[in-house]
Amino acid sequence: MPPTARPAPAASAAGAAGPPDSAARLPAPPRRRRRGGFLTPPWWFAAPALLVYALIVLYPSASGIVYAFTDWNGIGDRSFVGVDNFDRLLRDDAARGSLVNTLLLTVAIVVVQNGIGLLLALGVHTRIRSRAVLRVVFFAPAVVSPVMVAFLWKYVYNPAPDAGLNGILGAVGLGSLRQDWLGDPSLALWSVAGMVIWQFSGYSMVIFLAGLEGVPAELHEAAMIDGAGRFQRFRSVTWPLLAPAVTINVMLSTIGGLKLFDQVYAATSGGPGHASETLSTVLYKQAFVFGNYGYSTAIALVLALFVAAVSLIQIRYLRGREVA
Repeated sequence: MPPTARPAPAASAAGAAGPPDSAARLPAPPRRRRRGGFLTPPWWFAAPALLVYALIVLYPSASGIVYAFTDWNGIGDRSFVGVDNFDRLLRDDAARGSLVNTLLLTVAIVVVQNGIGLLLALGVHTRIRSRAVLRVVFFAPAVVSPVMVAFLWKYVYNPAPDAGLNGILGAVGLGSLRQDWLGDPSLALWSVAGMVIWQFSGYSMVIFLAGLEGVPAELHEAAMIDGAGRFQRFRSVTWPLLAPAVTINVMLSTIGGLKLFDQVYAATSGGPGHASETLSTVLYKQAFVFGNYGYSTAIALVLALFVAAVSLIQIRYLRGREVA
C-alpha cells in the first residue's frame, strides 16, 4: 500500500508574495511628549498657593522697593526722595553698629552652633541605648517658640546673685564669675548668641545625623583594616561625605543669624544702649516706634540684598566643595 501523501507545508504568504514591506517591520517612531507648561494640570493644583504667595509676599515686597525711595511715615501721602534713605543709612551710627553686631552674631552662631551640632550628632550616632531619647531631648528646644526661649533665658540670666546662672555659679564655688548677663554692654550680645545656639544646636544635629546615616559602613571598615584611627577615619571618610549636610547647616544658620530678631527684641530690645542692636531691630524700631516707614523699608531692602549676596557666595563655594 503506497504511503499516504502528506501535504507539503504551505509556503508562507510573505515568501510567496516576495519580501515584506520594510515599513511594516520598522517600529513606529516614539511620540514626542508634550513639554509641561503653565497650562498643564500640575500647575492647576499649584495655582491657588502661588496666588496666595504672590498676594502676601511678592506684591508687598515689590511695593516695599518703591517705598524705600520715599519719605512715607505710614499715614498720608508720600513724596519721592531718591537715595536719601540709603545715604542716611550709611551715616547712621546706630545702623552701622547694628550691622557689626549682626555680623558678629552670625559668625558666632554659624561656628559654635554647627560645631556643637556636629559633636551631638557624632555622640548620638553611636550604639548607646539612650540614643533615641537623647535625640529627642537635644532637638526639643528647636520646636519651642523663640520668644518663649528668650523669656526663659531672661530668668536664667537673672542678675540676682542667687538666681539663675549666677546662683549655679555660686553653688559650685565660681561666684566670682557672676555677671549682669543682659545688662552689661560687653556681654549682652554674646548672651543672646548663647540662647540662640542652645535652641538650634539640636536642629543642626538632626541634619548632621542624616548625613552620618548616609556614610557607608564599608568605608569605615576598609579604613580600619588599613590602620586608620578614629580621628583619621573622621577626617578622611566621614567629613568629606558630610559636605551636603555642612552646606545646609551653614546656609540655614547664616540666614537665621543675619535676620535674627525675635530673641534679641524679647530679651534685650537691642539694649543696653545699642549693645545688642541688630539690623532687624533697627528696622522694626524705625517703622513701628519712630514712624519712619520709608527709611525702615530702605533698611529692609539693604538687608534682603545683603542676605541674598552672602547666601549666593556661600552656596557657590560650598557646592564646589561638595563636587571636589
